[in-house]
Amino acid sequence: MNIAELVVLLHFAFIAFVAAGGLLALRWPRIMWIHLPAVAWGAWVQFADWICPLTYLEDWLRGGAPETGGFITRYLMPIIYPEIAQEGVLTPTVRMVLGFSALGVNVVVYGFVLWRWKRRRKDA
Repeated sequence: MNIAELVVLLHFAFIAFVAAGGLLALRWPRIMWIHLPAVAWGAWVQFADWICPLTYLEDWLRGGAPETGGFITRYLMPIIYPEIAQEGVLTPTVRMVLGFSALGVNVVVYGFVLWRWKRRRKDA
């Protein structure tokens, strides 16, 4: 495995952390101080139509110019939405759905975390 492939794995792990890292706060509440900025960054990258710097790093390590679309378009969209991925670009609508999904899932998870925290404090 070369360094570019390690960057891809790191990028995938970051996206998974953005999507589901709030669940870790159920066990380790202090992780939210790392997770919440990661969610904000992940959503903002989608809303602003930016390409994550890890994509540029991967492309540089492979010796090429940055490709269009970024990590999600290149690696995840062909698996999740093959019909969209054929176009090679995320539409603004898909980007908004991805950004609001990241925010929405985490609002629900953190709502549960806060509810549980308040319940424990009340019971103590």
